[in-house]
Amino acid sequence: MTDVTIRPIGADDESEWRRLWTGYLEFYESEVSEEVYQTTFGRLLKGNAGVDNEYRGYLAEVDGNPVGLVHFLFHRHCWKVENVCYLQDLYADPDMRGQGIGRALIEAVYRAADDEGAPGVYWMTQEFNEAGRRLYDRIGKLTPFIKYNRP
Repeated sequence: MTDVTIRPIGADDESEWRRLWTGYLEFYESEVSEEVYQTTFGRLLKGNAGVDNEYRGYLAEVDGNPVGLVHFLFHRHCWKVENVCYLQDLYADPDMRGQGIGRALIEAVYRAADDEGAPGVYWMTQEFNEAGRRLYDRIGKLTPFIKYNRP
């Protein structure tokens, strides 16, 4: 396992964050507009500054170089008094996979959830994400839920 540092995304991180998030989007064969890039980065900065109901984000660094990211959000839940945490995006540079980057990012979100008193952290992935699912099977619990989208 590589020595990984996890830290909040800051205003000076936009270019490296953009590079990593673009890699994440390409993995899922997706793309977003420039407006979405700018809006998302702004939301991450607000969330990391403590603004409620905004996304938060962390970077994983190895030797001072960003090699992974995670985005997450706390939100209300009708079945709980406390908020729950949704981990939306998780990505590690392809040449860094298998070195503990994803695990370190997820565990950082677990700690953030604990700090916020959120009893649950959940996320989704696509069925074909075999490498990610091997990690998720070790540090999470597969649920029987099936996701639907509005057509």
